[in-house]
Amino acid sequence: MKTLMICLTLFLSSNLIAQKNKSQTMQIQTSAQCGSCKDRIENALNYTKGISFAELNMETKKVEVKFNPKKTDYNKIKAILNKIGYDADEQKADQQAVLALPKCCQPGGH
Repeated sequence: MKTLMICLTLFLSSNLIAQKNKSQTMQIQTSAQCGSCKDRIENALNYTKGISFAELNMETKKVEVKFNPKKTDYNKIKAILNKIGYDADEQKADQQAVLALPKCCQPGGH
């Protein structure tokens, strides 16, 4: 009986821990142009509360983001990209932020 109780307790506690650590992953198409864009995007996202991982694939220009849905969401993540000067899927970048980017990072810069 004790063994059964211990097993049940371990099973339930491991499920609670797994539920706490549930994260979601999304991919966002960006307007990144170069390595500087990659650094800028990854830094902005990786230092945002609720995001555990962000990496931009320069071939596809898609950024993969793993995040905690209790702390942030798709729209907030896209808004961060827009605010630093990059398109995020269908959402266009803030034009003031685009003009503040180095020339190589602006559309047509390469």
